[in-house]
Amino acid sequence: EPCQRGACRRNCRGNPNCLVGIGEHVWLGEIDENSFHNIDDPNCERRKKVQPASLGCTNAFVGLTNLGMWFLNLELRQALYLCSSNEHTVGESIPKDKDYEPQTICEHLQYLFALLQNSRRRYIDPSGFVKALGLDTGQQQDAQEFSKLFMSLLEDTLSKQKNPDVRNIVQKQFCGEYAYVTVCNQCGRESKLVSKFYELELNIQGHKQLTDCITEFLKEEKLEGDNRYFCETCQSKQNATRKIRLLSLPCTLNLQLMRFVFDRQTGHKKKLNTYIGFSELLDMEPFMEQKNGVYVYELSAVLIHRGVSAYSGHYIAHVKDPQTGEWYKFNDEDIEKMEGKKLQLGIEEDLAEPSKSQTRKPKCGKGTHCSRNAYMLVYRLQTREKSLTVEVPAFLQELVERDNCKFEEWCNEMAEMRKQSVARGKIKHEEVKELYQRLPAEAGSPYDFISLEWLQKWLDESTPPKPIDNTACLCSHGKLHPDKICIMKRISEYVADFFYRRYGGGPRLNVKALCKDCVVERCRILRLKNQLNEDYKTVTNLLKITVKGSDGFWVGKASLRSWRQLALEQLNEQDEDAEHSNGKLNGNAPNKDEVNEDKREEEEELNFNEDIVCPHGDLCISENERRVVSKEAWKKLKQYFPKAPEFPSNKECCSQCKILEREGEENEALHKMMASEQKTSLQNLFHDKCRPCLGSWPQETDELYIVSQFFVEEWRKFVSRRPTRCSPVSSLGNSALLCPHGGLMFTYASMTKEDSKLIALIWPSEWERIQKLFVVDHVIKITRTRAAGEPENALYSSEPQLCPECREGLLCQQQRDLREYTQATIYIHKVVDNKKVMKDAAPELNVSSSEAEEEREENKPEGEQDPDFNQIMHAFSVAPFDQNLSINGKILSDDTATLGSLGVIPESVILLKADEPIADYAAMDDVMQGEGGDPCVLGGGSGIWEAASPPCFWKDRGGCIGLCWLWVET
Repeated sequence: EPCQRGACRRNCRGNPNCLVGIGEHVWLGEIDENSFHNIDDPNCERRKKVQPASLGCTNAFVGLTNLGMWFLNLELRQALYLCSSNEHTVGESIPKDKDYEPQTICEHLQYLFALLQNSRRRYIDPSGFVKALGLDTGQQQDAQEFSKLFMSLLEDTLSKQKNPDVRNIVQKQFCGEYAYVTVCNQCGRESKLVSKFYELELNIQGHKQLTDCITEFLKEEKLEGDNRYFCETCQSKQNATRKIRLLSLPCTLNLQLMRFVFDRQTGHKKKLNTYIGFSELLDMEPFMEQKNGVYVYELSAVLIHRGVSAYSGHYIAHVKDPQTGEWYKFNDEDIEKMEGKKLQLGIEEDLAEPSKSQTRKPKCGKGTHCSRNAYMLVYRLQTREKSLTVEVPAFLQELVERDNCKFEEWCNEMAEMRKQSVARGKIKHEEVKELYQRLPAEAGSPYDFISLEWLQKWLDESTPPKPIDNTACLCSHGKLHPDKICIMKRISEYVADFFYRRYGGGPRLNVKALCKDCVVERCRILRLKNQLNEDYKTVTNLLKITVKGSDGFWVGKASLRSWRQLALEQLNEQDEDAEHSNGKLNGNAPNKDEVNEDKREEEEELNFNEDIVCPHGDLCISENERRVVSKEAWKKLKQYFPKAPEFPSNKECCSQCKILEREGEENEALHKMMASEQKTSLQNLFHDKCRPCLGSWPQETDELYIVSQFFVEEWRKFVSRRPTRCSPVSSLGNSALLCPHGGLMFTYASMTKEDSKLIALIWPSEWERIQKLFVVDHVIKITRTRAAGEPENALYSSEPQLCPECREGLLCQQQRDLREYTQATIYIHKVVDNKKVMKDAAPELNVSSSEAEEEREENKPEGEQDPDFNQIMHAFSVAPFDQNLSINGKILSDDTATLGSLGVIPESVILLKADEPIADYAAMDDVMQGEGGDPCVLGGGSGIWEAASPPCFWKDRGGCIGLCWLWVET
């Protein structure tokens, strides 16, 4: 019976009459029109209608990451609009059916600023401008580095303009001057170096207020000891002081807070989540050399880095409208106007670090702010004019209007698509409501079977249904397989007719589609499976009866132990064959390789009673593997295995196997006898203690013979452990000890030491017996010649003689093999006060000296390209740049060398001497630049030094910038 709606919590999968829970709930009842489509309202992409007079239009700001701060600098925007292009009539020169493609950075900025000002879009895509800068659009750039790059490129581009107001706009707005002043303590001579700056990089570590950071930037530095200053007047190195003096400030003051610093303990950059307080009004007069100017600045932008790590995060810009004083938050394409003309950092301050280490936010007075995520602060001179009105040039406005027309066309197209989707959805809604009511087949009425999967797709609003495909439910006879009923549903003929007319497909499976042959076969298999349990008990009882005389049959013991499992598998094979043939009809047949693999596996598994069939197809000779069963037991077994090999109890064993067995016994006896004779004849060869030694040459003879140690080992296996299983050793091959020219590969000295494991020495008497027992390819003999009156000064010669060239080549190859390895253990000893010590946690480095091996290594996360550096760093707490490594007195300083070329072989000991940590950043910067200990490389392959990404910069109080480098294997 069909299940009633509400009676089932979910679809009854095994019941073809259950049509509940197949996706119909989406269509029954009233439906929201928005559910008929997945198209967002295009009006959401429009700008909001507000009145910011600073833009000279009736639209709100447009979201664009990082460019908002520069766009709201009205002087810069006006200068860019005045920048002359190669074509002054750009709008007229470009056909209306083609998109405008800026060619220069200046043209990109002009077009972007024009779109920001008058576009109808909610946000603008800056990817074209980013590509023009040569940056990867898929990679996040460091905001401070991007600011430097942008200013440098913009200044270079505008320097070619003829209009001085355009050419010098970057210098006027963003460029200031300071001087490095060095004063000699001896003579008082003052040396001054004037330099331009576009931003001030301030160290925030250990500070709480912005003014403290500026004070430290200008702090006086003492030059003493090794860091003394060479005075031109004194003509010698003298103690001196150095500091920075601010000479002039730009209209727009960019302060960059150095939140990303290098952690010496981990060897990586980290973010400082220190709270820094800053005011909305900043008086720079106390920091200036000349005190007679106006240096009061007001806060105009704050760039926030939201995130915990120095290697990832998200940038959010808070920018102030220079005319209305209203603050806006630029978060990619999302723009949010802040209430009350006040800067509100808000939730950006809540995600700076894990909750366990939350630091309480300091109290801030009126007109001041505290932030632990502020990354850049932009101040503007308070005396600047605020009434500047910037108009978009006509040619740019025409391009903007073209883009607005395209945007309107897109909005209309999206709205029409939404309208069409809603119309189709309504039609589908009415169709489903009507058909679902008539879907169940009434008792006694014609019906069809249809795939449950297809029905679910028909009811799925997100995917249009494809033609009906019932082939996966067919048996090998082309009809409905009885085992597939569980994935089919029985529906009325009326609805089936509608489906096939509307969607097509097939084949149709009506009331006569169920395969009777498969039903009969399934019943037979089920009956046999039920009977199998009874027959198993019967056969078990029959096997307990002893069979007398020759009235019985031979059956393999292994087959008897597993016959029930084999019978069950055989019954299930027919179902599997039906599945395979069904898959073949449906185009889902396994490929040829899979079929062949299955066949091979089946062939390896023996069928019933094949375990007593010999290789010649007859009864095997081993009676331990078989037993006799009665006729009654055999008859039962034959019902399940009609093709099983049959051997009556009076059947003779295989005659060929008997002959081979006799021959094997004769060979076994022969081998035993041969082994016994050889062992007796060659007693000295069998026992190592009886063999001569070159290190202490025996006095009773001046001649000894040499054989390969491999021959000795193989011969010992035969005569001692398994003469019946091993083939006898018939020949003695000494060619492995000779070079291709026939010369000996070993010297007398090497045979007494490192090569002694490759050879065996033979007494002359024993050599005569060896020549009779084995076929010898080459005779190798060592002769001792003693001088008259000086028996201790003996000379040794060999036949054949040593081949010097091949010997030298062998030694070179051995050295190469020793230095080319894929995995080995290298020990690190730390030197403290010129004494070697080994820490308990000192590493055993599993390293490679092979470049090919290192090419197979997986890429490691950034900052971890050199595992050896990191292992040493964690074991000894020594950062990579403080490690000085050496082996056998040789400093490991070649960055491109492999371990093998440096002489580092397995089990080597490398000495580590650590530089003392340097507390001050400026001094550490000197070390990074090479004035201290040079960092050494411990790596398996070659590589190059690359700048860290994102860039990691160090800056001393003198303004010098050092870049952090990483060793990257190539």
